[in-house]
Amino acid sequence: MSRPLSALIIVLLLASCGGGYKAPPRNLDNACSILAQRPKYKRAFRATQRKWGVPVHVQMAVIYQESKFRSDARTPHRYALGVIPMGRVSSAYGYSQALDGTWDEYKDAVGRRRAKRDDMRDAADFMGWYMTRSYERNGIALTDARNQYLAYHEGHTGYSRGSHRSKSWLLRVASQVEQRANTYSAQLRGCD
Repeated sequence: MSRPLSALIIVLLLASCGGGYKAPPRNLDNACSILAQRPKYKRAFRATQRKWGVPVHVQMAVIYQESKFRSDARTPHRYALGVIPMGRVSSAYGYSQALDGTWDEYKDAVGRRRAKRDDMRDAADFMGWYMTRSYERNGIALTDARNQYLAYHEGHTGYSRGSHRSKSWLLRVASQVEQRANTYSAQLRGCD
């Protein structure tokens, strides 16, 4: 085999092993580890905190709950008669699990027509925009991970109507988001 061909094969093999950021970081229970593995995430979260005022630990806790830091996260498929695929449960996609309509509203509102849900910078900015609106519409503090998550899950109108109050499973999940945010906050103080 010729040298140029051998070199090309080696380069292609190495490139195929690289993979980028499709896979989530290891050790999702440690905020410092996540940010050390993904410096781009750290820059994205800090930019969102500067622009919108949403703390890094709140962003991270909600992203953990929504996608476990998977850029290509989607909702499960629905099936008719248990076997015939009928599409997905919702249009939620990406790190932030933003729905198509809400994502389009965000892009129009902030003028970022090329924003992508599988890009952490865009997903974090979306989250900052959405949570700032939750503060403006429902008075939820940007540091209140529990209620921000409830408004994020139920929508601004659903939250203001109290739709979450009758969903014990959702209240339990929101408490877990709050606990994770508190854990991440304590960890981040030690790794900055």
